[in-house]
Amino acid sequence: MIAHINDIVKQNADYTFFPWAAQQAVRPLHIKSSKGVFLTDTNGKKYLDFSSQYLNVNIGHSDERVLAAIERQMRSFSYISPSCATDIRGELGYRLASILPGDLNKTLFTLGGSDANDVAIQIARKYTGRSRIMTFRRSYHGATLLSLSVSGDPRRNIISGQLLDLNVQVENPYFYRCPWGSTTEQECADFCIAAMESALLENDPATFAAILVEGESGSSGCIKYPPFFLKQVRQLCNRYNVLLIADEVLSGFGRTGKMFAVGHHGICPDILTMAKGLTAGYVPLGGVAVSDSIAATFDYAPSPGGITCSAHPLGCAAALAVLDIYKKDQLVAAAAAMGEYMRVELDSLADKHPSIGDIRLNGLLGCIELVKNRQSRAPMATPHSSPEEMEAMNRVAAALLDEGLFTIVRWNYLFISPPLCITREQIDTALGIISRALEIADKYCS
Repeated sequence: MIAHINDIVKQNADYTFFPWAAQQAVRPLHIKSSKGVFLTDTNGKKYLDFSSQYLNVNIGHSDERVLAAIERQMRSFSYISPSCATDIRGELGYRLASILPGDLNKTLFTLGGSDANDVAIQIARKYTGRSRIMTFRRSYHGATLLSLSVSGDPRRNIISGQLLDLNVQVENPYFYRCPWGSTTEQECADFCIAAMESALLENDPATFAAILVEGESGSSGCIKYPPFFLKQVRQLCNRYNVLLIADEVLSGFGRTGKMFAVGHHGICPDILTMAKGLTAGYVPLGGVAVSDSIAATFDYAPSPGGITCSAHPLGCAAALAVLDIYKKDQLVAAAAAMGEYMRVELDSLADKHPSIGDIRLNGLLGCIELVKNRQSRAPMATPHSSPEEMEAMNRVAAALLDEGLFTIVRWNYLFISPPLCITREQIDTALGIISRALEIADKYCS
């Protein structure tokens, strides 16, 4: 059996690429099945999925209700050109309009989050006749050339010579490491807004199509916005006649305890992008929702976007089933409640472990930031750390897997973003494993 497993892993490595990695360094798990919040490898070992994979399996794994919906659609037809109307596509568009904020009533469907953000930028530039996009330095908007060009994530450095020069980046309102040295969250927010306005004025506001923000930060470290910050951004956009695009690819569909993260801030963007939780990863699907005024401009003019598998019937069927599950199982409220419970438990964990510098959690979107010293806040690792400097985090990641916990460990971040159907008992199990792994990190503290 072991020889067979090694053959399969070798076949994967020899003939396929693993994402964002030096291929010789990849040591993948060989997963054979999944159910609920658990994964099972070929040896029968179970792992509690504490990151919802790529923060997308919001409803948990292998839910029979989604599988049945996909099968029903396949028995009718599995594919039809996106130039055709279908019952399932129309129903999904209608359902989304009923839960999206404000007047975001029309959606263009994509395959995922990267191309959703790509198309959103195209729409913004077409609608305004302007080219520039403003984003945050710590941000990730996707892997396509356009979406990666406007991201601030270090992954952009992999293709740095190919990036498009069309965006202006400003520092995040990252209060734990405030670039302006602020002493309160509101002060940090005010400094950031001032920096954004200065960047607009220095580069001419009339050249900016949009400000693109994540509904809430994800892979960059779950950096929470200060209270009222996004309202200030909305006001800034209104003042200079610039569109606001909310990237809800990761933060949407209950992840933060609201259907969309912008719901915590009481604002409506002009364009909203979605993916991940839209189908909970069961079938690839993304979308770009636009305001009525933007939609109207394409009534008699061609709209950007559209690919062969746009509005794929199986994706639409999965999305409708997932939306039903969010409602029937009350998963948005569950995410809020489980997030509150986990926050209390994490605070107790911080009392035990000097390696915990900051805990950022909103609903079930969060991470623990590990440091070598709480006073200096020196990170346990950075994007530029050498293999030797990554030792502590690598040992923590290995310890988590050894004890059966699957989650994302990135730089000095340990992500805590399980499926929304997780129970208190399962959270307790996961945090117990994390606590034991952090004993390793504690040894690196000074």
